[in-house]
Amino acid sequence: MEEAIIYIFDILSQLGYAGIALGLMVEVIPSEIVLSYGGYLVSTGEIHFAGALLAGISGGTLAQLFLYWLGAYGGRPVLDKYGKYLLIKKSHLDASEIWFKKYGTGVIFTARFIPVVRHAISIPAGIARMPLSIFTVYTIAAMVPWTVLFLLLGIELGEHWRDIKDYAKPFIMPIIIIALSSGLIYLLFQRSKK
Repeated sequence: MEEAIIYIFDILSQLGYAGIALGLMVEVIPSEIVLSYGGYLVSTGEIHFAGALLAGISGGTLAQLFLYWLGAYGGRPVLDKYGKYLLIKKSHLDASEIWFKKYGTGVIFTARFIPVVRHAISIPAGIARMPLSIFTVYTIAAMVPWTVLFLLLGIELGEHWRDIKDYAKPFIMPIIIIALSSGLIYLLFQRSKK
């Protein structure tokens, strides 16, 4: 498995910015690892930070637009049947639907930082036919800090970018707490408007 991942990263590094975007679009490898590898490439001077940032944001956004489209035009029955081929578990779909129904459109931003929910939240947004423009704005807004964080961590780690999971742990929990708090504030704000 390790050899396959190294082979994929060799291909991605040859593609440069397109490799980062493609790595995030395919989502076979977690975004944290792809982006930290992008940060490593920045640290070696192979690519520039601004280009890696743009590639990360666009690749991550396109991946979520694809999932939104699957939800909008395929619906839950298609995803229950074929989701496993896209590495989408039924439990992730269930959790995402509950979050979307409970918290509304604002969850599209905050859920991007919550494990399990973040990968599948676009599907219930598509099923609910959330306006595509709002969905895209929230998705991009969430991709910016996520991409910046892991590119910077990858730059700092340099050739030790593979250790990102251990190195990122102290950063992930505060991000989750902030995202959950933001979601709660959003929910309270929506209720007070009603």
